[in-house]
Amino acid sequence: MFKKFGGTSVGSVERIQAVAKRVNHTVLAGHQVAVVVSAMGKTTDTLVKLANEISENPSCREMDMLLSTGEQVSISLLSMALHSLGQDAISLTGAQVGIVTEADHSRARILNIRTERLQRHLNDGKVVVVAGFQGVSSSTDFEITTLGRGGSDTSAVALAAALGAAKCEIYTDVPGILTTDPRLVPAAQLMPHITCDEMLELASLGAKVLHPRAVEIARNYGVPLVVRSSWTDEPGTQVLAPTRQPKSLEGLELVHPVDAIEFDLDQAKVALLRIPDRPGVAAQLFGEIANQSLNVDLIIQSIHDGNTNDIAFTVMRANLAKAEAVAEAIAPVLRGNPTDTNEAEILVDQRVAKVSIVGAGMIGRPGVAARMFSTLAAAGVNIQMISTSEVKVSCTVERDECDLAINALCEAFQVTCSPLDKTATPEQPIPETSPEVRGAALDIQQAQVAIRQVPDQPGMAAQIFALLAEAGVSVDMIIQSQRCRLVNGQTTRDIAFTVAQDEAAQARRLVENAAAKFACGDVFVNDAIAKISVVGLGMINTPGVAARMFAALAEHQINIHMIATSEIKISCLVAEADGVNALKAVHEAFHLDGAEKVVVPA
Repeated sequence: MFKKFGGTSVGSVERIQAVAKRVNHTVLAGHQVAVVVSAMGKTTDTLVKLANEISENPSCREMDMLLSTGEQVSISLLSMALHSLGQDAISLTGAQVGIVTEADHSRARILNIRTERLQRHLNDGKVVVVAGFQGVSSSTDFEITTLGRGGSDTSAVALAAALGAAKCEIYTDVPGILTTDPRLVPAAQLMPHITCDEMLELASLGAKVLHPRAVEIARNYGVPLVVRSSWTDEPGTQVLAPTRQPKSLEGLELVHPVDAIEFDLDQAKVALLRIPDRPGVAAQLFGEIANQSLNVDLIIQSIHDGNTNDIAFTVMRANLAKAEAVAEAIAPVLRGNPTDTNEAEILVDQRVAKVSIVGAGMIGRPGVAARMFSTLAAAGVNIQMISTSEVKVSCTVERDECDLAINALCEAFQVTCSPLDKTATPEQPIPETSPEVRGAALDIQQAQVAIRQVPDQPGMAAQIFALLAEAGVSVDMIIQSQRCRLVNGQTTRDIAFTVAQDEAAQARRLVENAAAKFACGDVFVNDAIAKISVVGLGMINTPGVAARMFAALAEHQINIHMIATSEIKISCLVAEADGVNALKAVHEAFHLDGAEKVVVPA
């Protein structure tokens, strides 16, 4: 069994002794135990401060050498504490335990784990205490490397995968995984279980209990995770992984970023153009869609243009007539304000197909979406709609071009393809009582970048996002508008996307250069935004989830700036000032509130 303890759990002598007692209790129950620990408390912050006092720009190599010492203090002290309880133990650095990484300082990925020494010590009855966050390069120089943010979680789950451990317990200062951030929503509740797919989305959205890289490894290698409190014996939250399959450890974290190509030929698109840009419009539209028991797949709301907006969505082709009738009926209703003078236009297309790339490995790897767009452009396939999540990028294309798109993507990513079976049982186990929404998240660290009047031709999106990827800028939400404009005889569309706020200035420069090169229109950046998201496998075949979310925002007069969806996630951009209220409204709307307050240490 593997146990991982974070910095607060080993932040003092008393806490280290408490951890030792917990570990010893597990050994006495008959288990072999390995423990991964982080640096004590704020040790890493202190070391970073020291480095910055010495040098304005310390080298990444020397920072790895410095920061790796923090975990070495923790492992030696915990090993001593176990000795004092009469339990044989040995502390090992990342290099000593066999964690082999890329020679990429400060953000190395694990290539392999040599488990012989670890297994030998466990067989001898020792508790092995491992320094998290670090490894050694595979080069002949044996460079000490660190794994970057969340590295201790990554170390623990990777070691558990390498040894085929029954489970990996992650101990932290919260009782488990909560429905949202309890510091913002005091009524947040503990989840007894969550799937790896749901956890990947929530972790990537900023839920800091588990790092996405750790969840990715658990998902890929079938490692059951449990997130528990260091201070109580409560069971915590189970993170349900797919059934474990035999899998090579070679290239452990360098697996293909894309696992499969999915396609769906049973799609039809409805777009409403020039509808009013005000709170409640999306709620009215999708409320009526839900009243007809119509299940919606992709939903896209593009950047607003003056006082109007465009919304497009897809449904099964058999439901197109009903969906079109709803759109026709509601368009006049949406113009309920005397100032709404624009005539809404409704576009319907039943000749579309959805093509998606899927894979947990695309998290934190800039350029995967750009590669998809480039591949489609090279095949001469034009993209109509784009919608993204952390583990999936979906595009709609002409139905007649679907085979061409699939073949090109399979070759580019060296994977197989499969149709999207809407009735199939998901890969991961879902409890019978799985709610349509498992949790909600708020991200206020993003900025919105929009580029107007992009020529509507194969390859334009690819070239723009390739420039961002080459510069290491990670893109989150991507939206391509449905409204076409004729500019100088050229059909154009608008494209908008979000990036981390600290990369917004760089993204703006890159996009402005692209706009000048490709004869696009103006570029706009808005860093006063917030992304509100809901996640849940139960929403896959549950009509009305989007409508409930939009209605909750409308009830609080919160306007939606952008919408993007995947099968298990709905994300909206709202004004930053509305972010916390939006989170509270959505959390309450899906009955995630509880009466018992969860206490989180400061």
